[in-house]
Amino acid sequence: MSLASATRKGAGATAPAAPPVQQLLRRKRRRAAARTLAFLSPWLIGFSVFFLYPLISTIYFSFTKYNGFGSPTFTGLKNWDYVFNDLPAFWQGLRNTLWLVVVMVSLRVAFGLGIGLLITKIKSGVGFFRTAFYLPYLAPPVAATVAFAFLLNPGTGPVNHFLGEIGLPQPGWFADPNWSKPALTLLAMWGVGDLMVIFMASLLDVPREQYEAAELDGAGPFQRFRYVTLPNISPIIMFAVVTGVIQTMQYYTQAFVAGRVAAGNAGNSGQQFEPGYPNGSTWTLPQMVYNLGFQRFNYGAACVVALVLFVISMAVTSVLMRRKSGFMASDD
Repeated sequence: MSLASATRKGAGATAPAAPPVQQLLRRKRRRAAARTLAFLSPWLIGFSVFFLYPLISTIYFSFTKYNGFGSPTFTGLKNWDYVFNDLPAFWQGLRNTLWLVVVMVSLRVAFGLGIGLLITKIKSGVGFFRTAFYLPYLAPPVAATVAFAFLLNPGTGPVNHFLGEIGLPQPGWFADPNWSKPALTLLAMWGVGDLMVIFMASLLDVPREQYEAAELDGAGPFQRFRYVTLPNISPIIMFAVVTGVIQTMQYYTQAFVAGRVAAGNAGNSGQQFEPGYPNGSTWTLPQMVYNLGFQRFNYGAACVVALVLFVISMAVTSVLMRRKSGFMASDD
């Protein structure tokens, strides 16, 4: 074959077409999505196994009759009707739980912020005071509750003895329906070391230049706190409030142990105890979930109460986050 004919044959052949740009972009996006899913897979597996599946199961069992042993039987809205209309203890537990959310969370955040402010102003002995306020948070909840029940014992407790010595009224504390929730609030404020540490870190992170500029403008201590400190630590306050609401909506151990000790059943470990003593004042919705599910074996009704707790927690958290977002937008 001559060189000219080979050249003509090569010129007549068609070269392979390049892949379109859109196809290359699609392949690149698929590879990026696969990498993203690979990195997210631990979280996705944990979310599905420990949150999504239990949530779907709870919703399903809330429409069934199930005692934990046999097969669940679909009953429609009977469990919901039973909880809302035929179970007065539900509304009492809801009132007690919301009372603890409003009062306990507010006082814990205010007290933790106050202690944090106080310690940041101390010039010497900071380590001692920081340790002294943080140590109660490390106490086991059961041990701390039993100790408080002893201290606040109406007849033999040292707190009432001291109040009597100075001529003040001596409350019944955990044995009085009017004082049981305030006593639980005192217990929660005693273990406020976790919030104290968080607030201390945020307070020390506030720029000193802003305090100096406000002081030069003639701002007093209250004005500096209102217009310098609060705007800088507002995300930390919101974090403390949201986590406090979620934790208090799951409030179980302290209320149960305090009621049991006050009722005189602390040593009867093998005896079944109906929580809420005295007169249902320490009865909370998490206790109701345990009572219905594991003492009465009514899993369907227990799932209804658990879903109510979940919905209330999500609603309160959403409202708080929306108010925070609105506050930040107005500041901008």
